[in-house]
Amino acid sequence: MSNTNISKLTPEMLVPRMGEYIVQKGMISEDDLQKVLSFQQEQARLGKPYMLGQALLELKMLDRDSLDQVITEQLIQLRTALQSANRNLEQRVKERTADLNEALERLSELSKMKANFVANISHELRTPLTHIKGYLELLITESLGPIVEEQHHALEISQKSATRLGTLIDDLITFSLASRGEMSMKLVKADIGRIISLVAKSALSKAEERGVQVIAVVPENIPQVQADPEKIGWVVNQLLDNGIKFTPSGGSVVIALKEEGSNLVVCSVTDTGIGIPASRVNEVFEVFHQLDESSTRHFGGTGLGLALVRQIVEGHGSMLDIQSVEGEGSTFKFPLLAVRE
Repeated sequence: MSNTNISKLTPEMLVPRMGEYIVQKGMISEDDLQKVLSFQQEQARLGKPYMLGQALLELKMLDRDSLDQVITEQLIQLRTALQSANRNLEQRVKERTADLNEALERLSELSKMKANFVANISHELRTPLTHIKGYLELLITESLGPIVEEQHHALEISQKSATRLGTLIDDLITFSLASRGEMSMKLVKADIGRIISLVAKSALSKAEERGVQVIAVVPENIPQVQADPEKIGWVVNQLLDNGIKFTPSGGSVVIALKEEGSNLVVCSVTDTGIGIPASRVNEVFEVFHQLDESSTRHFGGTGLGLALVRQIVEGHGSMLDIQSVEGEGSTFKFPLLAVRE
């Protein structure tokens, strides 16, 4: 590449508005500056470009020592201005960092307050709900006297609703514990095949009501895994329940186990439901959130389920993976460490 069009670097190139500066210092007049600028333009048209300092020397308006002194003074001023700007920038960064830390601390406090509020409310709801469930059981079993068929049917519906409410309260309590970092994991050797089979069996009634087929794929001799049986059972049940809830009648949900390598067992739940838009996959993990209001009204739920699922899975040292196609269905899967004899 040719360098014929690249000017030689000089100190003067680093000094902006030098003409105004030397006029202010009284070294030349405004008329002198205009003459110098006209001289520069004329020489440029002739193909002989001059820097301002060169033009001043050529026209003998400044000597070399004076020009060097001017350039030195302006460079010092530029350096001082730059140092001042850097100090101001550093101070602003410190202030913004302090503001950000304060905001994060406040956010953390609000999060703890929310978790404590949820925990307190949930515990307060649990006691009266226990009484309600107890008396419903007494009424249904006719321990308090005979009831007619219509009353029995109404009480059964009430009992199912009370059970559902109890589940939601338990989820809220679990969420509050997880938010405060108080959710403990009791990792033991767990029979994941049995856990999957029991969860699938317990979901059959709900699936039949919605016209959805539940298929459990549990290979023989699937190894046991390192897990908290109660919590991993809750995770699988939640994923299966979601699959059934978001799958239209005639669809299916497959819950499966598969060995991966020699050390992992992958649990997956695949449905043929409504799916999730690719741009909104991460939203399903936001607490108290569903993708839209119509979904909330149509399908129900607190929006806690998948947030808790991910926390529990990550508490097992694993990671929840989602693969979804809008309108076709979703697959949720996570690996667990195999435990062999």
